[in-house]
Amino acid sequence: CANDRDLVRSQPLSFPGRADASVPPFPSSSVDGGRAAVMFDRFRGVLPKAVGEGTHFLIPVVQNPTIYDIRTAPKNIQTSTGTMDLQQVNLTLRVLYRPNVDKLAEIHMNLGPDYAERVLPSIGNEVLKATVAQFNADQLLTRREEVSRAVSAALRNRSEDFNIILEDVAITHLTFGHEYSRAIEAKQ
Repeated sequence: CANDRDLVRSQPLSFPGRADASVPPFPSSSVDGGRAAVMFDRFRGVLPKAVGEGTHFLIPVVQNPTIYDIRTAPKNIQTSTGTMDLQQVNLTLRVLYRPNVDKLAEIHMNLGPDYAERVLPSIGNEVLKATVAQFNADQLLTRREEVSRAVSAALRNRSEDFNIILEDVAITHLTFGHEYSRAIEAKQ
């Protein structure tokens, strides 16, 4: 996030009983609630453990924090794919995700701060296309709960490879191609 730098503040260090107000500030990183920081150290590289909320001391010029939002966030994934009977279907999938905090340093090294934008659309499309191809168009409507469970299980397994935890997965929108829609209307 561009505003992550605003979350890192230099806190003045105060000593009770001292009369002089010219105590230089001691560099520290303040991590707000619902966030965690991955620390880059110029000598040791990315430190393996992310630091949670609170104020943390850092060495100026040597250490640099990157703040991650670790709260659950929504992501919509849209795709167009074919069913087993070759009907075109448009789907929208809503995913509630968060990073695995214990693996945040690994996420930072391998994917970066925009990990969700890099990973979720591609694995979402992959799973939706593979799962929908196992069903006929009419089965998508009559067995929607089964389709949703299959998509959810496959997507959760796939996202674990990238240290992303999925809290909820739901198919929110499902429409068919024009030819199939016209054929259904003609039947009625």
